[in-house]
Amino acid sequence: MTTHPDAASRHTPIGRVVGIALALAAVVAVIVLAFSWPSVTADAKNLPIAITGPAEAVSAVEATVDEQSPGAIAFEAVDDRDAAVTAIESREVYGAIVLGAEPEVLTSSASSLAVTQLLSGLAGGLEEGVNAQAAAAAQAAGAPGAPPHIEVAVTDVVPLAETDPRGTGLTAALFPLVLGGMLGGIAISIAVIGAMRRVFAVLLYAAVGGLVLTGILQGWFGALQGDYLLNSAAIALALAAIAAPITGFVAVIGRAGIAVGPVVMLLFANPLSGAAVPKEFYPAPWGDIGQWFPPGAAATLVRELSYFPSADMTFPWLVLGAWAVGGLLLSVIGHFRTAGGAEPDAEAAVAV
Repeated sequence: MTTHPDAASRHTPIGRVVGIALALAAVVAVIVLAFSWPSVTADAKNLPIAITGPAEAVSAVEATVDEQSPGAIAFEAVDDRDAAVTAIESREVYGAIVLGAEPEVLTSSASSLAVTQLLSGLAGGLEEGVNAQAAAAAQAAGAPGAPPHIEVAVTDVVPLAETDPRGTGLTAALFPLVLGGMLGGIAISIAVIGAMRRVFAVLLYAAVGGLVLTGILQGWFGALQGDYLLNSAAIALALAAIAAPITGFVAVIGRAGIAVGPVVMLLFANPLSGAAVPKEFYPAPWGDIGQWFPPGAAATLVRELSYFPSADMTFPWLVLGAWAVGGLLLSVIGHFRTAGGAEPDAEAAVAV
């Protein structure tokens, strides 16, 4: 067996080999950082929690909580228990502390299990403090015996559904939604030639995908609650909001636009979506920034449609709509900017 004289020349230069290896290591580092950083640094900051009761008791609890967990909770005073429940159901707060003759802690596991656990822990400390104060007051008044033990009830105002008692289905639903929108946009960019045809493909894909995914997540897994068609519309809009920018940038700048999916949607926006923990757990201002991107808006919208019909959902609807319409408009612009409607680098895009 003879060796071709040009065989050695076809080997990749060692400098390029080193460069590729280092670049791949950097990519892996970025991926690990993007997905692990939010969870590793997650810490409750300024969680909105309602509080009501006598002024002195409210001040004492606020001071105690701030001493135990500095900056974790931002208390919002409400008139009474009913007002606290309304604030929870409209998702203005994550829970509430009701002080008075019958102290109570109100939670919302459908909003966040992490916050529910935090408030449940505060309930134990609150019960201990309330009973200590009652015992001191009784002793000061010369009462012959210890006062009756005061229990601090913990009430889950908006619980998770029995079909998803830990909320894992609702949380896990986001990643395939993001991945589906991203892969849909990439596949359409590669397989469909013609900007306007891509617009049609995105709209059809999003509509059918919304119906199918909702059927699986709600009808089969029980992860979603509420109205099936409304949930389908939300998921369809989320798919379009992720897929349309990819096809839009491909129409304008060529195959380089495909990077919008992996870089913007998957590596940046998805870890900041707030699907697993509330946005207040992320270092400021990243939690709020995450809500301006499709993954964060979709996570918020799907949760609120399932459990918080009284919440104001205008913002996530607008965010998803803006990304979807913006992406489709880019496709239209790309169509009219090129001669004969052929996208820049169209042949290269198809060959990717």
